[in-house]
Amino acid sequence: MNVIQQIIDFLNGSLWNYVLPVALLGLGIYLTLGLRGITLTHIGFAFRQLFGGRKAGDRKVGDRKEDEAEYEGEISPFNALMTAMSATVGTGNIAGVATAVGIGGPGALFWMWCTALVGMATKYAEAVLAVHYRETDELGQKVGGPMYYIRNGLGERWRWLAFLFALFGAFAGFGLANTVQSNTVAQVLGNSFNVPTTVTGVVLAVLVAAVILGGIKRIAHVAGVLVPFMALGYIIACIAVLVVNMDAIPDAIVLIFKSAFSPVAATGGFAGAAVMVAIRMGVARGIFSNEAGLGSAPIAHAAATTNSPVRQGSIAMLGTFFDTIVICSLTGLVLVSTGVWSGSEQGAVMTAQAFQQSLPYGDKMVTICLVLFAFTTMLGWSYYGERCAEYLLGPRVILPFRVLWVAGIFVGTQLSLKMVWDIADVLNGLMALPNLLALLLLSPVVFRLTRVYFAKQDNE
Repeated sequence: MNVIQQIIDFLNGSLWNYVLPVALLGLGIYLTLGLRGITLTHIGFAFRQLFGGRKAGDRKVGDRKEDEAEYEGEISPFNALMTAMSATVGTGNIAGVATAVGIGGPGALFWMWCTALVGMATKYAEAVLAVHYRETDELGQKVGGPMYYIRNGLGERWRWLAFLFALFGAFAGFGLANTVQSNTVAQVLGNSFNVPTTVTGVVLAVLVAAVILGGIKRIAHVAGVLVPFMALGYIIACIAVLVVNMDAIPDAIVLIFKSAFSPVAATGGFAGAAVMVAIRMGVARGIFSNEAGLGSAPIAHAAATTNSPVRQGSIAMLGTFFDTIVICSLTGLVLVSTGVWSGSEQGAVMTAQAFQQSLPYGDKMVTICLVLFAFTTMLGWSYYGERCAEYLLGPRVILPFRVLWVAGIFVGTQLSLKMVWDIADVLNGLMALPNLLALLLLSPVVFRLTRVYFAKQDNE
């Protein structure tokens, strides 16, 4: 068993400390430049598309209405984004940011911002390709994602690469977003409210089953209601903490920028960090939080009711903006302004400490947010895994997959899951590699579709 753990640790260290941060950051920069910075300059356009597609039946674009027959898909563009965000807005926004700042220092937050800014281009490209190369499955539903744009965009000789992505994706969710998430919920509810793990397991399994057995439309509907509610609640709580610590905010911002480019000395329980540690932690945790480049989010965006890959790509990139630029930034500012970043606590406990010392029952608020974030992650990733499994085995696997997913949630609450978490990290990293190669090879398609779309817009 020790040998297996050593192999897993080696793969994790290689993938997440070296290969993926370099590949994801490099590709994001390349796509940002190839798109001539539109993911940064056209954020206003993206918001207009998002709220213009709030409902699946709303076809108004600007001042004109387009042909209803042009639109195909299962869920509204807004709910497609909420489904994708249900998977990305999770424990990484609370525990991941604290880990980055606790190890890399406040400067890690600056590098998270940089990762998000170029990651918006990556997320945009993923969604553009997902909609452009999507298919209609045997059940009449629109399906897409990396496995489809690899096969349809790169051709049959790349089918093996699509198979690998789907294989890794089908299994990764059972660790990262199923058993590990349910275990986290069981532990925090047990610690904060003395809820037995068995009760947590049963209730979680029933609630998730009630949603995912209804398929993507029910998942999207729940995500469309729950994700804005929980994200807004967490944002308000963060702002409340920042108001209490308002005098410390200017110094916190200065410290973030200063420590991004200079070593941070040891202080309190903080062991000190070099600039490279800040960069590595900021990039790695930023990628882990917003999932830009991992290939998961485009599976949800492929189901959107839209007639334009570019439009949906613009909406998709807002997921990275909200996740990292908004939510992770607020968490980071809370940690730095309250001073807990230099203490001995790590992860979610550090974030809970920041809230507890600033607000009544602040630690309980963090617990509730963790539970909601983990719950929605289970919903979003169930759809990702299901689509990957369907690609491999056809529609007949959908119901058995959903049953296994629900069962895994209960099992996760009863186990110690360090190795499962580590294996999930490896599989998550491995599923990113085929996607990154496909994005690089298909980038000319993304550039062409974008150029044609905006040239048409300029001429109208």
